Amino acid sequence: MKQSAYLLDTHVHTSEVSSCGKVEAAQMVRYYKEAGYNGIIITDHYYKEYFESMLEGSWEEKTDIYLSGYRAALDEGKRIGVDVFPGMEIRFHDSPDDYLIFGIDEEYLLNNPKLYNHTLKSYRDSIKGQDILIFQAHPFRPACLPAEPGLLDGVEVFNGNPRHNSGNDMAYAFAEEYGLLMISGSDSHRVEDVGRGGIILQRPVKSIHDLVSMLKNREPMELIIAENGIDFLYTGL
Repeated sequence: MKQSAYLLDTHVHTSEVSSCGKVEAAQMVRYYKEAGYNGIIITDHYYKEYFESMLEGSWEEKTDIYLSGYRAALDEGKRIGVDVFPGMEIRFHDSPDDYLIFGIDEEYLLNNPKLYNHTLKSYRDSIKGQDILIFQAHPFRPACLPAEPGLLDGVEVFNGNPRHNSGNDMAYAFAEEYGLLMISGSDSHRVEDVGRGGIILQRPVKSIHDLVSMLKNREPMELIIAENGIDFLYTGL
């Protein structure tokens, strides 16, 4: 691997926000620092039941709670030298499928309330002309179905979560068949999940919008894959 390689995990959760998360945001950032990563994207779960569990409060207050994991990670990242970018793993009201959204920021989440009320198609329509990308997460995991390819920008072709059978081979074949962008992500919830996925870029990422540009322009990158006892397998794209 070249000295200038930039390691980024695209799928990371925090215990502050994701109920399935077992690691607090600041500690998660420290784990990624130890694993040699340059950056992570916080993709906490965004779905109707989560926000409705907050019985009181304005949308601004609820958004502050949703962003608490990202903000804690961002603060720690600045302190120790790990880039932390905003994202989300959204589930729309009409389906159990999950989608990783890249290109959003705090202002976007505040100004666009209750995004979970969309369908995938209506959300796709709502972001027309904006630099926001939709990647389907683990589309071949049991109970999930691959979306209509025309509604997607890309696919998470490797999901590193060791507690799920994510059908990664099928996800890769699906993305390849339809010419969709490909990413890998650890889907980190626990310490043992850290560093099981991500992407390797040839230059640093300046912002989440810079990453979107890199992905859209298909700048050279590699996928990080860790399974079956293999620590890192670099697959050129």
